[in-house]
Amino acid sequence: MSQPAKATSARTLARQAYQHIRHDIVAGRLLPGSKLKLESMAQQYQVGMSPLREALARLVGDQLVKTEDQRGFWVAPLSLDELDDISRVRTLVETEALRLSIENGNETWERDVRAAFESLSAVEAGLSGSELPVSQEVLDQWEARNHAFHTALISACDSPWLGKLQELLYHQAERYRRFSLSYSQGRRFVHDEHVAIFEAAIERNAVRACRLTEAHLMRTYDAVRAALAKMEAFSASAA
Repeated sequence: MSQPAKATSARTLARQAYQHIRHDIVAGRLLPGSKLKLESMAQQYQVGMSPLREALARLVGDQLVKTEDQRGFWVAPLSLDELDDISRVRTLVETEALRLSIENGNETWERDVRAAFESLSAVEAGLSGSELPVSQEVLDQWEARNHAFHTALISACDSPWLGKLQELLYHQAERYRRFSLSYSQGRRFVHDEHVAIFEAAIERNAVRACRLTEAHLMRTYDAVRAALAKMEAFSASAA
């Protein structure tokens, strides 16, 4: 095998490991604060040490993994202070990106937003009559389509940095949202909120779309914060 082919294979393996590990952290399969043991991870994800370390280095950059010199890697812990910060900054980034996207969006943008909204609506229609708890498979499907919808909305913002920040903050918020589900009193149905945001965006009403998005994000934040506070109180009482 040629040297460039080997390099490409190593990059591919590192990217795949990064995607799989990130998903498991965000989904809560790798618990906050847990030590990441490289030998067992290499077997679990079927990857060599070099691509695994590269994947973990990327996750450190995403603030999903923590490391200390010569002491290994840990899944980043959760905290109310960090949740507050993530929610505040995500609202700022996403509403600004949405405003620019509505101003710049062309027919392709509008088509992509419609397609993402219809795909998300199809899942949410099934959720409206379902019983709790929702299966992991259905939750994964909803998360993927919700992510696609929020990404499509800001896709015409013409700012790569806003797009990167929104992606990073979305997954940080998703991690908190998923982890809080086991401490939540129920599920908030958000389809009506998505409908209102979609209609305002398609009508090119940037002020209304941003206001609705801010309210949408804050309602989610309030629910997650309440669940996380309950989790912390439970942990403190059990200590």
